[in-house]
Amino acid sequence: MLKKAQKLVASSTVPWIIEKLKPTFDFTHKPLQIDNKQIELLYIKTVVNGDKLYSTVIKPFFEMQSLKNIEAYFNSLPNQQEVQSKDQLLVELTKGSVLIVIKDNILLFDFKQVHLDVPLPTNVEPTIQGPQYALSEDLITNINMIRQRYHQPSLRVEMYSVGKKVHQSVAIIYDEAIVKKDALKEIKSKIKDIEKDLVLASADLIRCLNSKKRSLLPTTILTERTDRISYNLSGGKVIIIMDGDSNAILAPAVFFDFMTSMEDEYHPYWVSKFTSSLRYIGFFSCIALPGLYVGLTSYNPDIVRVELALSVAGSRVGVPYPSYIEVFIMLIVMEFLTEASIRLPKAVSATATTVGGLILGTAVTEAALASNILIIIVSAVAISTFVIPINEMSFAIRVSRYVVLIFTTIAGMTGLALALIGLVMWMANKSSYGEAYFKLFIQGKNKET
Repeated sequence: MLKKAQKLVASSTVPWIIEKLKPTFDFTHKPLQIDNKQIELLYIKTVVNGDKLYSTVIKPFFEMQSLKNIEAYFNSLPNQQEVQSKDQLLVELTKGSVLIVIKDNILLFDFKQVHLDVPLPTNVEPTIQGPQYALSEDLITNINMIRQRYHQPSLRVEMYSVGKKVHQSVAIIYDEAIVKKDALKEIKSKIKDIEKDLVLASADLIRCLNSKKRSLLPTTILTERTDRISYNLSGGKVIIIMDGDSNAILAPAVFFDFMTSMEDEYHPYWVSKFTSSLRYIGFFSCIALPGLYVGLTSYNPDIVRVELALSVAGSRVGVPYPSYIEVFIMLIVMEFLTEASIRLPKAVSATATTVGGLILGTAVTEAALASNILIIIVSAVAISTFVIPINEMSFAIRVSRYVVLIFTTIAGMTGLALALIGLVMWMANKSSYGEAYFKLFIQGKNKET
């Protein structure tokens, strides 16, 4: 029996589809006929798995005796899709589906040809222990990998489509028993309201989901790790995966989530606490060290030991401009090196940036354009930036330290203190899909503290 949703009549639908797709060279309209049996196949051959189509549809058609048996066989296939409208048929054909016309009825099957269904190695979030393979760029493969790690009957997968022109498939995955209902409702509403023509990546989808387009602090996590996904599912979070992207979106996310590495779950207790403390020290160093240098050298050198104040002052002998200009120039140069290391080919990026940084640091200090202590501080800031395990927060902190530097330049150590207090107040006043941004809670086992 055909599904009730399949109400389209082939006599009017097939000519309409042929008219829409005939101009493209890879569109195929293939009638099959033998004896008193006849069916029609419509598909786009460049996105269809030809071997699977032959073994599943064409070969059985010629082997079966009656059209009734063929129709019953087609309706028993597990990859049959529900037919809802003509426009939906066109979109599904472009994704790799095959339309079969039998007895003036329309059947739709998924025969998508996938070349990117191999799990990728973890590049963005590497760990010494734990799984070493990340998600792939195929949506079905990613859902399979998640289900292999999270065996709960309450796990739900809902499919949506985003982008008026690309119609990218998006899956929302959550554990119905423990999911945060308000966050789930808000995420679904925002995905349905997306009006953008092109949504090509998960990072682009995050921008569409963000109600405040110019917000600096991230409210979602972009991850490639299946163990992080399982960990967050067990904490009631919502997972969003887009077809064609090897990253998943985790929401809602609060500040402390961005400071968590999956290795914290694999190390002994005290080792995990120690490495976690290092991240928070690095976070503070990344934000405060440039401003602290300016405050100590230009405004309040008396708050440190005399020996240290004299050492800092002696290192700046011959520097022709104020400390805040010195810091700003060196931070910008450091940003250049960071961006160069990202954009250059991997074979030369490490060598080019390391050699460039060494030569530049030596030349700058010898030319008395910056102090030796500032070179140490800038190097420490650069290292501290990469201690933060999630890149979205790392990028936000890179921008925030310039705000802190400006406040310190204007008001010295008082400005530094006000800037840091203001940053904490800003985070405390922020929310992520109904969750307080400074909320302390444990993702695993669905506990809150």
